[in-house]
Amino acid sequence: MINQDLILLLLPVLILQLILLVIAIIDLIRIEKANGPKWVWALVIIFINIIGPIVYFIFGRRP
Repeated sequence: MINQDLILLLLPVLILQLILLVIAIIDLIRIEKANGPKWVWALVIIFINIIGPIVYFIFGRRP
């Protein structure tokens, strides 16, 4: 059985991950062009957990 303290410790990280994922996907949908194919960035955002959306915001968006 999972310890409640562990759940309370991980909850903020999970919430942050979900917020970053949603914001990055919405941004990807709204912009016209990204640095590279949009479908690749969608996979990066979805499958590379917390780091994926951060990498998208640093390298995927065009100025």
